[in-house]
Amino acid sequence: MRKFKLSALGPLPPQEIPEKNRALSRIKKHWERYLDHVLPDKPDLILLPECCNRFPNMTMQERLAYYHECGPEVLEFFRQKAIDNNCFIAYSAIRELPDGSRRNATQLIGRDGKTLAVYDKNFPVVEETTLQNILPGEKEVLAETEFGRVGFAICFDLNFTELLDRYALQKPNLMLFSSMYHGGLMQSSWAYTCRSYFAGAVANNECAILNPLGSKVAASTNYYPWVTAQINTDYEVVHLDYNREKLLQARRKYGQKISVFDPGNLGCVLITSETPEVTAAQIVEEFQIEKLDDYFQRVRVFHKKRCH
Repeated sequence: MRKFKLSALGPLPPQEIPEKNRALSRIKKHWERYLDHVLPDKPDLILLPECCNRFPNMTMQERLAYYHECGPEVLEFFRQKAIDNNCFIAYSAIRELPDGSRRNATQLIGRDGKTLAVYDKNFPVVEETTLQNILPGEKEVLAETEFGRVGFAICFDLNFTELLDRYALQKPNLMLFSSMYHGGLMQSSWAYTCRSYFAGAVANNECAILNPLGSKVAASTNYYPWVTAQINTDYEVVHLDYNREKLLQARRKYGQKISVFDPGNLGCVLITSETPEVTAAQIVEEFQIEKLDDYFQRVRVFHKKRCH
């Protein structure tokens, strides 16, 4: 059992542009206001939307100057929030490098305020590079945490299956998506392909948490641009073929200590351990339940042998 609470926030930063010497204090007050709505839930992880530290209505010239002015100040603000509230924070913002280039990045801050991982958007839109000198990251990034292996994607990244395929090979337990673009069905596609939970913090749009079968666990609303949910990354994804009786045997033995979620139509289910006494992996091993990817691979090997 690896239960934890995750909050995703999507309020758009203020439309008005403050005077130069008040911009940073204004953006911090903005996030103070919205963090106050989720902190009572005691989240273990807070996910922020893409470029959460900038003002949408800035001209390009104002934006580039602001990036430089901002420096590490807003990052340090969130480091302190992580320490004060004993939580992880996924902070998404433009970062400047010493050579003058920039990256559109998500930084995972730990409970102690230290940076655990930095992911640079692999696929910036063309204008990010031509107008802002935002260069692409070159690889997927995963962080090992107390609640499992965490991967990252930002906005336009969601359209590129080569990045998705690389993540799927790494078997994350949770994908964190900071964005200004929702992605629609692509969110479910990423969750299912990675066999992982997927949390999206989308500016001015729905923020949602999906399970590893692509089903929505919880979502923000038009009234409240934030969502908090408890999720459990002690799970296994298995197909129903050859496993139905074994699943019944597991449920007979463990009862409410395990859950079996069926989304319908997929032919696979999510086994989750609800007790520290046994893990989902141990349940699968005990009852010789074939995991989804093992089943698919067995079919591939079978037909390859038959055809050759």
